[in-house]
Amino acid sequence: MSRIEAFAESVGIGDYAALHRWSVTDLDGFWSAVVEHLDVDFTTPPTAVLGRREMPGAQWFPGAELNYAAHALRGTGGVAVVAYSQTRDVVELTWDELRDQVARARAGLARLGVGRGDRVVAYLPNIPETLVAFLAAASLGAVWASCAPEFGARSVIDRFAQIEPTVLLAAPGYTYGAKPVDRRAEVAALRAGLPTLRHVVAVPYGAGDLPDTTTWEELLAEPAALAFDPVPFDHPLYVLFSSGTTGKPKAIVHGHGGITVEHLKNHAFSWDLGPGDRILWFSTTAWMMWNALASGLLCGASVVLVDGNPVFPDVGWQWRIAQETGATLMGASPGFLMACRAEGYVPPALPRLRQLGAAGSPLPPEGFRWVAEHLDGVLLNVGSGGTDVCTGIVQGSPWQACVTGEIAGPTLGVAAAAFDEDGKPVVGELGELVITEPMPSMPVGFWGDPDGSRYRDAYFDVYPGVWRHGDWVRFSATGSCVIAGRSDATLNRGGVRLGTAEFYAVVEELPGIVDSLVVHLEDPAGGNGELLLFVQLADGAELDEARIARELRTALSPRHVPDRITAVPLVPRNRTGKKLELPVKRILLGAPVDDTARGVLADPTSLDAFSGFAARDRKSGPGRASPRTGAAGAS
Repeated sequence: MSRIEAFAESVGIGDYAALHRWSVTDLDGFWSAVVEHLDVDFTTPPTAVLGRREMPGAQWFPGAELNYAAHALRGTGGVAVVAYSQTRDVVELTWDELRDQVARARAGLARLGVGRGDRVVAYLPNIPETLVAFLAAASLGAVWASCAPEFGARSVIDRFAQIEPTVLLAAPGYTYGAKPVDRRAEVAALRAGLPTLRHVVAVPYGAGDLPDTTTWEELLAEPAALAFDPVPFDHPLYVLFSSGTTGKPKAIVHGHGGITVEHLKNHAFSWDLGPGDRILWFSTTAWMMWNALASGLLCGASVVLVDGNPVFPDVGWQWRIAQETGATLMGASPGFLMACRAEGYVPPALPRLRQLGAAGSPLPPEGFRWVAEHLDGVLLNVGSGGTDVCTGIVQGSPWQACVTGEIAGPTLGVAAAAFDEDGKPVVGELGELVITEPMPSMPVGFWGDPDGSRYRDAYFDVYPGVWRHGDWVRFSATGSCVIAGRSDATLNRGGVRLGTAEFYAVVEELPGIVDSLVVHLEDPAGGNGELLLFVQLADGAELDEARIARELRTALSPRHVPDRITAVPLVPRNRTGKKLELPVKRILLGAPVDDTARGVLADPTSLDAFSGFAARDRKSGPGRASPRTGAAGAS
């Protein structure tokens, strides 16, 4: 019996639809049952489940005290952490070794003067030291934030400077595939650009040394008893940063209690994790999936940390790790799954694997079929959520059917719906993804936003009292859904909304097309504007505009036929694999590249072609260039 079914049985509910309905209509009853069933350890018990229900400002478990790290280190048995990388050999930590290192790191941070509310930041990859330092900081009530070392110094300073950290953990470098990467200059720039730093801790990873630092060995030098400082339910646990593709990254604050309760619920009921399970989900430390991966420990499951080039030496590397570690849940990006499909890759036997999670962008129907063909008996759990809530909003579970090309539906405790422009629920058509009831893991707030105005403007500016997430979604009558792209990148042509994901599902199945990106430039005079499709071609392939137009017209509608189809050398994506439609749109409207997507690009050159394309358009005047141009990056 899955963990979600056991929970449903404990509350006397017999099917998922009824369980979900109860979870969003009786918040007090559902969440009190969750914390009891999953054994949330309140050092000081709450006086209620919800002290205030209205959003923004819902007050969860008032009066309660607890500590996230205390829950993450309750596991028993054998190995708690397995770490693979292209920089060093495999590392394993048992539960006892993990607790010992966290206790030592906690004592070391305390010697450096770290206490409740101080900010500890890391410029580190996904390695055991990062996890240990995070748990040690959390045990003290300090506030954590991390950035992956592939980020440039400017983009890291844009993030970390907002929260004024006192301690920085960093490594001199790492290896990406077969390429050594030296980050000593970047660490020096961080030290110069973060004036509040009092200490830098050097983690031995990659080649070289960091001068004038506390070493990792020195931080962990003294044995110590493991302890946890109880903190209020909404005390800051960590700060996650938005992508920064449209301006300065938002510093989103998540609390100890909200993350503990939500991740226990999500991981146990949606991902079916418990003692003896093992979760592998490739992520950098800049993505909320790293935080979700770490929370596998909350359920007593062990975690697999992976650092390096995810497709080196080939796309089979992650699958081989899953086989070697006996992963029961493996997470993958849709782009990775589609790359495996394109290469004709066949995964090895994975007898322990029960679920394959997919998140980060929509997975086309062909991806569903590839998984069904090669991973018989494995539940494909496609989800969508985000940094803002640090969890899934819509996804599957062992108690829900997997529908090809769709997400199973809203997750437990999430009152998700689609709203039209008038704030009315819609079914069977595109609408704004909204959440109509509060969730424990909604942010405590934004750092540096004392009156909450930026927080309100980010999520509650369109529908008062209702969270607007920023995605377009279409719910079916049975509750399943399709995410159609970011609503700020949605195409509104002649009053009809067109989801970007619909384009990509058609275009990227055509021979010779590796990737694609579509944007709509509105007409200030009220006309249809201009629909632009950019395609990245495979080596040796030629642009066949007529076929692309024909396929879009046939599969979707005449409104989906672009005004221009242009080949570009590379489609821009951020470091978590999401396409950057909005930055491209801003560039085409005249914004400079540096102000559009500073430091977040997976490939720093991927916007160059669009900048040149915009310049040629401006030079050509109001009539713009010809309706269909050739390769923008080739002329």
